Amino acid sequence: MKIFTNLLPKSAWQWVLSAVGLLALIVLSGFMIAETTKAEVVMNKNGEEQTIQTHAETVKELLAELEITYSEHDELSHDIDEEIKDGMHITYEAANQITVVIDGEKADHYTTADTIEEFLTEAGISVSEHDDTSHEKDASIEGSMTYTIDKAFEVTINDGGEETDVWTTGGKVADILKANDFSWDDSDKLKPGEEKEVNKDTPITITRVDKVTDEVKETIDYQVEERKDDNLEKGKEKVIAEGQEGVLIKTFEIKKENGEEVSRELIEEEVKQESKKRIVAIGTKEKEQNLQTLSNESNNNDTESEKVLYMNATAYSADCLGCDGSGYTATGINLKENPKVVSVDPNVIPLGTKVWVEGYGNAIAGDTGGHIGGNRIDLHFKSKSEAESFGRKTVKVKVLD
Repeated sequence: MKIFTNLLPKSAWQWVLSAVGLLALIVLSGFMIAETTKAEVVMNKNGEEQTIQTHAETVKELLAELEITYSEHDELSHDIDEEIKDGMHITYEAANQITVVIDGEKADHYTTADTIEEFLTEAGISVSEHDDTSHEKDASIEGSMTYTIDKAFEVTINDGGEETDVWTTGGKVADILKANDFSWDDSDKLKPGEEKEVNKDTPITITRVDKVTDEVKETIDYQVEERKDDNLEKGKEKVIAEGQEGVLIKTFEIKKENGEEVSRELIEEEVKQESKKRIVAIGTKEKEQNLQTLSNESNNNDTESEKVLYMNATAYSADCLGCDGSGYTATGINLKENPKVVSVDPNVIPLGTKVWVEGYGNAIAGDTGGHIGGNRIDLHFKSKSEAESFGRKTVKVKVLD
């Protein structure tokens, strides 16, 4: 200091000190003026509140001063260009980005909502109770997040003929059925198959398949045996042993789909009772006759053969044929014009043969039948009532030339 003071006169040094003091006074006054011109603002940023002294002239300048990057999606209590005033309360909340994926389609949204439910209302997005979502509705929204919605649709399930509509978001047939408490076993049919994916245009059908057995009792026709008896007068007959029908049990496996029979398979046959022959004695003993009688018998024998059968006879009528309803026999005979026709097994009685049937009279063997085989004969009657009245019985049949 002594060095400098020696360089200047005392009066000059006094002047320098005065100038320095004046400059300091000016700076202090400017600082005091600047401080007194600051505005006091209460800033609430994302829920955190603070009081700020600022020279910013607009809200935009204030946000820049606070290093807040504002976007159109953010929530701001004042217009961005509004002038700053002392005592202002400004609220700023940054928007969160939320990516919504609906059935695989993405869309970005920005929101200041606190929960998923508030956001859905704000965005106008509907979510039903049947939809699958990645978050609950009361979940908080924080930062960037993805919210997924798998929209539910109705699927019709036909279970054995009964239809039920269920809600699903898709998946495999088996999973959807289990989710809705449907069960099935290996014999049942599923359409589409268990592993097939389901969409809104895919109905599901369960065909209930059951297998049951059924026993059917059928009769076995007895045979008729004729024995010549020279102790019995010719033309007379004597039953030595009554015939007895046998019993055949047929066991069928029946397949049913939804309660309706679709197939029947014979799996077992068992003879429960054997049939017994009917034995008839045929008289061969000649009796004394006058010449006229012998002559008449000789004439009769010209039109009647020696063949006599005892057959199991049933009856039918053209009124109840049940086939084509034409009224014509297998050989082309019109039953309405020629009612005296019998159905036979052609291997026993050739078609076209004239016969005489006990209790029925003369007829022609002009028809066949699916159940007419062996020692069976079926007699045609004009009316259904006559046929039903005849019933079923064993009759004597003479095969005529």
